Formats: sequence, structure tokens, C-alpha cells
Amino acid sequence: MLVERPAAARPALLDTFGRRVDYLRVSVTDRCNYRCTYCLGEHPVFVPKREVLSLDELDRLCSAFVRCGVRRLRLTGGEPLTRRNIVALVRSLSRHLSSGATAGGLDEITMTTNGSLLARFAGELAEAGLRRINVSLDTLDAETFARVTRGGDLASVLGGIEVARVAGLTVKLNTVVQAGVNDRAIADLVGYAHRRGMDLSLIETMPVGAVAGDRAGGFVPLDHVRAALEQRFTLVDLPERSGGPARYVRVVETGGRIGFITPMSHGFCADCNRVRVTCTGKLVLCLGRSGAVDLRAALRSSEGDDALVTAIHDAVARKPQSHSFALDQLGRPAIARGMNATGG
Repeated sequence: MLVERPAAARPALLDTFGRRVDYLRVSVTDRCNYRCTYCLGEHPVFVPKREVLSLDELDRLCSAFVRCGVRRLRLTGGEPLTRRNIVALVRSLSRHLSSGATAGGLDEITMTTNGSLLARFAGELAEAGLRRINVSLDTLDAETFARVTRGGDLASVLGGIEVARVAGLTVKLNTVVQAGVNDRAIADLVGYAHRRGMDLSLIETMPVGAVAGDRAGGFVPLDHVRAALEQRFTLVDLPERSGGPARYVRVVETGGRIGFITPMSHGFCADCNRVRVTCTGKLVLCLGRSGAVDLRAALRSSEGDDALVTAIHDAVARKPQSHSFALDQLGRPAIARGMNATGG
């Protein structure tokens, strides 16, 4: 990987609403080996590989954000573990981590994955500096899993989770709740996660990207899910936040946590501290807005990293106050750009 040239530190990333942006999610590829019904069409069109940033460019871009004050970095996709040499990128970026008495720029590097390749990569990722992963898991029923992912193998994901845990990675599960698919089986996921010391985050479906399924018909407000869970568990609201949009509760009977992410029913934009970068170098300032700022020109400029840092500050200053999601948009994508391209 390239080592960035030394330069003076810049002020923290602030938007015009006074929010400090210190969390970056980076899509390292828009490709995925699954075709989840709420995320991708059955025959998605991916960007040409020649347009995807190289690993060196991704390293420089992430490093520039660290110079700007980003403290948390999440590598996403698509499926990030399908990107060749992804472990080398993690290893290189880990130089920014704080370690012992050494103050680094990053508090953590994390990753979101579908888990299908975890058994192969978990040990290497842990050795490279990754400490925590989020695994997308919508059901514990093998037939439902295969249907939602269009052919995915549940056993490989569950096996990968166990390998990751043995490797020392902290694992959190992400579940998109859908009516008629998994909304009546959330308690089973709670039990599975909490028996293994894993948090579970529940997510409302969003009108992002074109999909073939009935996203509107599958929408479930998480208030309804919480009410159903309270028929079985005692849920206690927690004040802590993970630096993201989830509101957490403690389940008294299990001791574990459940996070509720509610972009459709209860907005959380006032506390937004994140931006996303696509695998082609476009800075997405808001998941619920269609605009993006192309950073490739600054990234490839002969002016060096200072030009890139300036471009990042200028772009973040234009971060919108809130997203534009509305329930009546679920039947059609409010945002044409898919989650796989955005850095979900």
C-alpha cells in the first residue's frame, strides 16, 4: 500500500448543522455473491471493474479521512470479502489504529459481511487488525434463507460466525425485518445471538435501489416488532449509543442487547455522524439523498493529499440536514443507487 505523505492536521469534519462526521463507511466493491431480494435485483448490473478504485486508492482515501478526524472506519460492499486482497487493505489501514500508549487516528476498523466467506477469512482478518464484524442474517430457517438470498447456504454463514468468534472477532448480527418472511421469528434470532454473546440489530427496509420484490408489502414498523418481543421478554431501554442510528434495549432474560434501526418510522438524522464512499470514489453524504460528490479527481490530482483533504472538507460542509425517505416511496425506489454500490 502507498504511504501518504506527512501533512499538517486539519480541523474536524463539521457540516453546516454542527454535526461532527467521524464515521466513514467505504464500499470496496459493488459485487456480491448473494442476491438478497430486498437489496439486489435477480440480475444486477455492476460497475465495470476498471472504474473501481484500486486498493492503493482506497487506502489513500481512507487515510485522508483519518487526517480529517474520522475515528471509525467500516469496510462494506457489496460483499467485501469477494474483493481480492481485502486482508492486505485491512492490514495496511490498521497502521492508523490506536495501540496501547500510541495514539492513532482510528478507534476501530470494522466490516459488514454476509458471512458466507468468513470461515475462510476470519483468522486472517483478526490477525490483520480487524476486531469486530457485522454479519447480515435475516433468518435461521435454511429454506427461507435460500429464498431471501436467492441460493445462499445458511450452514456456511453459521459456520463462518463460529470461526469468527473463535478467531476473537466480536460479532454483531444485522436483520432486515420483512412481513411474511421473518417478522414472526425474531425471537429465535434473539435467542441465537444472545446465547453466543452477540448483539442483534433489527432494521426497517428502506426505498434504496431497484428490487423485484414487494418492498412496500413487506414493510414492518419496528414498534410492532418490539411490542411482539415484549410479550416474551422484558426490554429495558439503554442510554448508550454505538455511534450509529440504533437505539438499544437490554433483554433482562438473556442479558443481551437488541438495537432498533428505524429510518422509516422514527428518524435519527439529528445525530448523524457518518458519510459513505462508493467503490468508484463518490462521497455519499446522506443515504436517503441521491446526490454524491466525486472524489476521484482530487484523489488522482498531482497536488497530493492536501487537495484530497480539502475536497473532503468542502464536500462534508454540504451534508444535508435529513434524509427524504417516506413510507409511500417503498413501492418504488426513492434512491436509484443500490445499497451494494453505496456502502451499506
